[in-house]
Amino acid sequence: MNKYPKIGIRPTIDGRQGGVRESLEEKTMNLARSVAKLITENLRNGDGSPVECVIADTTIGRVGESAACAEKFEREGVGSTITVTSCWCYGAETMDMNPHWPKAVWGFNGTERPGAVYLAAVLAAHAQKGLPAFGIYGHDVQDLADDSIPADVAEKILRFARAAQAVATMRGKSYLSMGSACMGIAGSIVDPNFFQEYLGMRNESVDLTEIIRRMTEGIYDHVEFEKAMEWTRENCMTNEGEDIANRPEKAKTREQKDQDWEFIVKMMMIMKDLMHGNPRLAELGYKEEAIGHNAIAGGFQGQRQWTDFYPNGDYPEALMNTSFDWNGLREPITLATENDAGNGVAMLFNHLLTGRAQIFSDVRTYWSPEAVKRVTGKELTGMAANGIIHLINSGATTLDGSGAATDAEGKPVMKHFWEMTDKDVDACLQATTWYPANRDYFRGGGFSSNFLTRGGMPVTMVRLNLVKGLGPVLQLAEGWTVDVDPEIHKVLDKRTDPTWPTTWFVPRLTDKAPFKDVYSVMNNWGANHGAITYGHVGADLITLCSMLRIPVCMHNVEDEKIFRPASWNAFGMDKEGADFRACKNYGPIYK
Repeated sequence: MNKYPKIGIRPTIDGRQGGVRESLEEKTMNLARSVAKLITENLRNGDGSPVECVIADTTIGRVGESAACAEKFEREGVGSTITVTSCWCYGAETMDMNPHWPKAVWGFNGTERPGAVYLAAVLAAHAQKGLPAFGIYGHDVQDLADDSIPADVAEKILRFARAAQAVATMRGKSYLSMGSACMGIAGSIVDPNFFQEYLGMRNESVDLTEIIRRMTEGIYDHVEFEKAMEWTRENCMTNEGEDIANRPEKAKTREQKDQDWEFIVKMMMIMKDLMHGNPRLAELGYKEEAIGHNAIAGGFQGQRQWTDFYPNGDYPEALMNTSFDWNGLREPITLATENDAGNGVAMLFNHLLTGRAQIFSDVRTYWSPEAVKRVTGKELTGMAANGIIHLINSGATTLDGSGAATDAEGKPVMKHFWEMTDKDVDACLQATTWYPANRDYFRGGGFSSNFLTRGGMPVTMVRLNLVKGLGPVLQLAEGWTVDVDPEIHKVLDKRTDPTWPTTWFVPRLTDKAPFKDVYSVMNNWGANHGAITYGHVGADLITLCSMLRIPVCMHNVEDEKIFRPASWNAFGMDKEGADFRACKNYGPIYK
């Protein structure tokens, strides 16, 4: 088990002794226990362990008890807090003052005691002190003896907790750039100020010669390598595709292809060691290399200096982002193709909120119904009828993205790794063909993963961009993967690169721009890549971004699902404009 931050539960109370406080002690602590139980039973960390909560030793009625709670939370590794109360409390004395902890307050909606009055008062104190807090107030009045959590309150508590845990988990970790900028892609011009000030992360970087050095000098676990090669021969090399991308003079020989397979397996082992470290290396005498870079996410430059000479990174990129490898089921490792840190951060946000593997794709082409009819002679139907966006990538998409895993009803799904079965793993592997890389693109060879994502999965496409003078902004589009007529797919796929994996995507359309049509979504996308996660999680992303002071410039989430700190209401009645103004006003957490 990894060590994860915990969520602190702060039961606040009316401090007046002599009848008032005593009558509320049990009720207040019961609410705190209910919140802790809700979170622990419903939320998991990336390794599958339950999110842990820490409750203050006593109820908090005066500032001394606030201080004692804060000291306990520091010792226990708390990274965010939820304050709960059923009554009036002394707001400025009982509030959480830690500037780095995301914070929420649940004021119990009951008539016997004014929990709502405290909620309003303490949120005003948070706003006045510049410490934004999320306000949680149930829609319906509850009886004082009722310690249950209403559904609307539970939804907000869990939305806050998911996002807050993501914020706390990133803090103190690293983004590892393996290589540097790729082919002039802006996202791979990594901005350390953004990572430091907005995410609380540091930036680490290694030149790609480090991978070659470790290969050449044998700085990897040779026993694991043999295990990895045996698994790769049985599960990947057996699904090697024909060399359809290369002219005969560019095709590699069988011996060269076998050497490429060994090379890319070693690449993956070394890239994992660089990110996370490996105690096995210390046993082998490589103490420095065993440490790793404490990376929660990373990126591999690849093109062009590497791929013009060595096999490409498609195999390690695809498999690291997958929920399994030769060691069995495990948490997917967030790794961005082409070292696109903007997309890597979007993948990381998605993964921390969902615990699932992430699809990295080019947002390649919008196909209108008219264009499809002209090119193929066939019409798009069903969910694809209004046009489709071709998500395709140079071979590095997670194998989970095939949609080959299924739920109890046989529908495609991208599962948490701890829910995957042997049947799911085998289905994902069998759905993937490994084609020899197109050597017009990748002169050094290698292999590209290829599959067609099954339609019908709810997904959210996300991107983080940096804008001069504005800072970071996030955009998202909830939608679905879709199936198209096989003949349509065949024709359209051949117009790009048939050795790469394809996902056909349609966003959920609304009556508001830029979601009035599929073309507008594509036309308003801010970069060449997107991070795609299973599920409609736009509301969670909006909550997370408000904690990080990152405005959301494009989304199709219903207004009633949007949950931001209470003080955002003071920045105007238009929700999105208020988001930009509030983020600018407060600035990044760690600056």
